[in-house]
Amino acid sequence: MEEDDGGGQRAVAGGGSAASGLAAGHRGITLTSKEAFTCTKSNNWRLLHIGDIDRTSKCGRLGVNGKLHRISTMKGNNIFRVALLSYIVLTIGGKELKSTNSGENTGLIFTNQQVNKTIQMEPSSSPIRLDIKSPLVAAVSHAKLSTIDCPIGTVPILRNNKVDTTMVQRINTLASNDLQQLVAGIKYWDEIYGSRASINVYEPKVKENSKDLSASWIQIGSVPEVGDGVGIGAGSCVYPSFSGDSFARFHISWDNEELKKNCIDHNCPGFVQVSHSVGLGGRIHPISVYNGPQYVINVLIFKDPKTKNWWLAYGSNNTPIGYWPSSQFLSMKDKCNFAFWGGYVQGLTTSSDPPQIGSGHFASEGFGKAAFIRNIQAIEDENNKLVTPNTRSTHPRADNPKLYTYDDYGLNDDARRHSRPSP
Repeated sequence: MEEDDGGGQRAVAGGGSAASGLAAGHRGITLTSKEAFTCTKSNNWRLLHIGDIDRTSKCGRLGVNGKLHRISTMKGNNIFRVALLSYIVLTIGGKELKSTNSGENTGLIFTNQQVNKTIQMEPSSSPIRLDIKSPLVAAVSHAKLSTIDCPIGTVPILRNNKVDTTMVQRINTLASNDLQQLVAGIKYWDEIYGSRASINVYEPKVKENSKDLSASWIQIGSVPEVGDGVGIGAGSCVYPSFSGDSFARFHISWDNEELKKNCIDHNCPGFVQVSHSVGLGGRIHPISVYNGPQYVINVLIFKDPKTKNWWLAYGSNNTPIGYWPSSQFLSMKDKCNFAFWGGYVQGLTTSSDPPQIGSGHFASEGFGKAAFIRNIQAIEDENNKLVTPNTRSTHPRADNPKLYTYDDYGLNDDARRHSRPSP
């Protein structure tokens, strides 16, 4: 069993047909699902934007979505040139398919041609965090993200079975007239440059063909007093109309201000992936069991103090997955003013026929029965240090306490902040 990598705040959300919570965890197991991943290849590094992939392509058949762009190296440093806007897709079948650690099949996507955008291979520095052992270290383990051994210079792209064009709406911003959203967790209103938390992973029940989703989530963003806000987030999500199944998957989302829509994983431009092993949208495994073993994933989002890019990392070692370039944001170039840790549901009938959150049990049932988010930390100034969030800026809430709840919001036994929603 690995050591817990820190304390922090804890948030637990639960509710009648739903519940969510947060914990810390460690070792995972080999996955057995059958999904299709594609290794995205460039001449020197990795493609920045993949979207609208021709998912029906077979061996030798091209799915053309734009021009070919070459990625070229700038000698002497870790900056690379990359195509942002157009690309070509080639999927390979038969014996050339690769498998992820979850047994998923892969093909290849190629790009080439000279362009003049830059890619940052790794953060200039990582946030400094306080490592305080948690009292729950013996009770939780780390779940694993889906990974694949892609060649250097490529990234895994999930070829899922079903894609819903309805985008995930962001927390605390305006949703469409059709979609409803309910949250239970902690909202943070103050200057913030990053956040880290341990997300308890369950597979809540979500109706198929409903456009509903359920997520245990970490998000930061910029929300004005009037009008739409923008944000970036990541976590565990069950979204059948997007993925084609009801598994817990690791998704990211962000607001594309130019396209004026919210994006998921690689379905529109905006996220630069640098990891050649982690597959966005892949299954998280193992998952927690009600009144049984508990598993978490650690997620970190932070601003690079030098480049101003917003980085996403995971695991106890803060392994980088990629980043959102600061140049694509207007209101998030320097800092954010909002964060969220907890669970949320979204869909056409969320209020009348709500999906579950987390374990599907109220937060008042406590650890091992209600899902939780714990070890919540924030970067509150430009010193790049993760600290316990200021209590004056944190506001636990549940939009509909009859359905989703929070409980036990406060400090862990190790003096780190936590929260657990309740009815």
